Amino acid sequence: MRRERPALGILGGMGPLATADFYRRLVERTPAGSDQGHLPVLMWADPAVPDRTAALLGEGPSPVPALVEGARWLRRAGASCVAVPCNTAHAYVEQLAKAAGVEVLDMIEAALEAAAGKVPGVQRVGILATRGTRLAGLYERAGARLGVEVIQVPDRVQLEYVDAAIRAVKGGADLAGPERWIAEAAGNLRGQGAQVVVAACTEIPLVSGAAAGVLPLVDSTEALVDAVLSRLWRADPFDQASS
Repeated sequence: MRRERPALGILGGMGPLATADFYRRLVERTPAGSDQGHLPVLMWADPAVPDRTAALLGEGPSPVPALVEGARWLRRAGASCVAVPCNTAHAYVEQLAKAAGVEVLDMIEAALEAAAGKVPGVQRVGILATRGTRLAGLYERAGARLGVEVIQVPDRVQLEYVDAAIRAVKGGADLAGPERWIAEAAGNLRGQGAQVVVAACTEIPLVSGAAAGVLPLVDSTEALVDAVLSRLWRADPFDQASS
């Protein structure tokens, strides 16, 4: 008899590499003793979802209809809750959850809580994110709830380093340059008094190795994995079954 277990829905494709990275990390971090101990996962990964930052800047169509379509499919397929491995898409999460009738885990708050845990007593958290995430004030609002000040890089650094690095990762470029750029951006945040930096775009953790040597670094993808495991995973006495 098949045992009913809570299933995770992944609303992905934003971008494809970031979604694959999230699922890989979820599998690696799940403390299962066999294939059978891992979470059932349903994935809707549609790279045709309109660009979230362009929509927030008024330069492109809304991604909401495509996001709602995916979330409704995940709910109908049996997802208990949904993870969206895209920080900028969280500008639409409340609207998405209401329209699709499904719980959506909060990646933004999870990342800031992880930052507070990484540096006890932290007061100033630097953010490396898309212009859309910045414009929506996602981390600023979560920071106000948690009592921490959120610091962003200046517009020049955003354009020359952060935006350029995100484009390079999405475009499949060599990652050596983007890694240097993200480290430069982290150095700017350190100069502004940040005590920890959040890689607040799911492309950035893929090029954040050098930045982690500049400031303690919180990976928003890892934070979302932690939120999933906290919400859904529980030890299964039968997960040692033969694969």
